[in-house]
Amino acid sequence: MIRGAARKRDRDRGALLVEFTGIFPLILVMLALIWQCILIGYTFSLAGNAADEGARAAAGADGDAEAACETAAREHLPDAWQADISCPLVGNIRRADIDLEVPVLFPGALNLPMTISGSAGAAEEG
Repeated sequence: MIRGAARKRDRDRGALLVEFTGIFPLILVMLALIWQCILIGYTFSLAGNAADEGARAAAGADGDAEAACETAAREHLPDAWQADISCPLVGNIRRADIDLEVPVLFPGALNLPMTISGSAGAAEEG
C-alpha cells in the first residue's frame, strides 16, 4: 500500500507547477479586466465631481463665468484625463457639461472608444 501511494505521488510531482503556469495568463487577464472596470468607475466619479465644482464656480463668478467654470473643473481633474468642458447658461441656471475619455489600463496612454459625461447645474448668483 505504501509503495503504491509513493509511486502515485511521484507521478504527480510537478503537476501543480504545470497547472499554475497554465492558469497564470487567465489570472492576469482577469486582473486587467477588473482594473479597467475600476478605471471606468473612477472616470464616472471624476466627471460628476468636476462638473459640480465647475457649475458652482461659474454660478458665483463675478467676471467670465465660462472661464471660471473651466478652470474649476480642470483643477479637479487629473492631467491624464482628457476632457471637453462647456458651461452654458440655461435660463438662470449655469450648467457644466463635461465629457471624459476613459483610459485603457493606464491614464495618459490610450483611451477606450467611449466617453463618460457628467453634468451639474447651479443657480446664477447676483
